[in-house]
Amino acid sequence: MKLELPVHKKLVFSMTLPIRWGDMDAMGHVNNTVYFRYLEIVRIEWMRAIGCEPDPRGEGPVIVNAFCNFHKQLEYPGDVLATLFVSDPGRSSFESWCTLSRSDDPDTLYASGGATTVWVNFPQQKSSPLPARMRELLT
Repeated sequence: MKLELPVHKKLVFSMTLPIRWGDMDAMGHVNNTVYFRYLEIVRIEWMRAIGCEPDPRGEGPVIVNAFCNFHKQLEYPGDVLATLFVSDPGRSSFESWCTLSRSDDPDTLYASGGATTVWVNFPQQKSSPLPARMRELLT
């Protein structure tokens, strides 16, 4: 299965995550909620890598919409190869897209997901313009 990404998507980050024994459910495959955790880890690690970590007393990212499509079951043991793309930067928001495959099977798409992220001023509880360093990486 192939993930349809926006025409102007941009590859920004990739990482490997271990599939843990505890990630599996009673059916013997990775539980559906864990896929969302994988997607979250990739987004947060990318933001840390570019110096855009959230500051609860200042500004940071808030996810306002998230989705995941399950294409093939992930099972323990193994490692997940997560690849993050971004698109559609606005004044205070952008879209992220992520593909999940196995490190030992990188050409097979196991899951695909994404999120709409809004940059927020936490004390004011209002959207805020994206930081310049993030905007540069999004365009």
